[in-house]
Amino acid sequence: MIKVGIAGASGYTGLELIRLLANHPEVELSVLTSETYKEKSIADVFPSLNGIIDINLQSLDCEILKSCDVVFLALPHTIGMGILPELLQSNCKVIDLSADYRLKNAAAYSEWYSLTHIHPEFLSQVVYGLPELHREKIKSAQGVANPGCYPTSVILALAPLLKTDWIDLDSIIADSKSGVSGAGRKTSITTQFSEANEGVTPYSLAGHRHTPEIEQELSCLAGKPIKISFSPHLIPMSRGMLSTVYINLKNKLKDEDLIEHYKNFYNNEYFIRVLDIGRFASTHSISGSNFCDIGIKIDRRVNRLVVTSAIDNLIKGASGQAIQNMNIILGFGETTGLQSPAMFP
Repeated sequence: MIKVGIAGASGYTGLELIRLLANHPEVELSVLTSETYKEKSIADVFPSLNGIIDINLQSLDCEILKSCDVVFLALPHTIGMGILPELLQSNCKVIDLSADYRLKNAAAYSEWYSLTHIHPEFLSQVVYGLPELHREKIKSAQGVANPGCYPTSVILALAPLLKTDWIDLDSIIADSKSGVSGAGRKTSITTQFSEANEGVTPYSLAGHRHTPEIEQELSCLAGKPIKISFSPHLIPMSRGMLSTVYINLKNKLKDEDLIEHYKNFYNNEYFIRVLDIGRFASTHSISGSNFCDIGIKIDRRVNRLVVTSAIDNLIKGASGQAIQNMNIILGFGETTGLQSPAMFP
């Protein structure tokens, strides 16, 4: 059995890692860390795990994590920045769910996160872990930067178009809405019930930190620099994410032709479901699963393409995708432990 450690096990992404890995036939949870709840049982922190996982949480200790074959860093940005290189040098496989190693340009990281990256030499060594685009690189990777939730939904919505000459690359607008779990488990005013309930709130307009991550991957696909307008919103539900992306078309196209193109692009991608004509992505259909649903419609009045993309921000947008990356690295079946359908109602 593969020994797995989770640093930051008491957050939402840590919990989802535990929940999903508890049913993974090839791994054994070995080390769980939490500074807030150290020395407590994980089942005391999350009663949903009672009778399933009973492991005491430990303080973050790199030496203890080195005993694991695979380590998931489910830590706030910057906390794991110095830990990842040390673990890689001890031959651990590391999957980092923070943003610390997603951007391959250290200057861009400093600009968007207002911090100087302390290990820029590792940025090129850590693979950006979007399996549908970088599977071959992930197979041989020792370190993977797990994508952000918003970037996952937006990049997957746009990827099939970037190598065509059908769209105006300067016209991309992404409007995304996320459940409050995307903000993490720590208390904040914006995620308190009376603040978030019965309202939809835009935030970080024209300056969200996921913008350069989206642009980095789209630019790589297009072979030229891409800039987008990105508008995230907080919506009053626990989990789920819906991105609606708008792109001007250069030519007259048919819905069915674009849907066929998307289905061909994502052929054999188990977790990408391109919906038939007249159907659009909904968070109801992906909640609690590792699927990404994509729906397409052309607004013929203005010759603009509208792409809808739905994911669970905690699963395909975080922990499920991290396990998908682990499966690829270790040569397991990519869907192992991730085949559960969405929870509905």
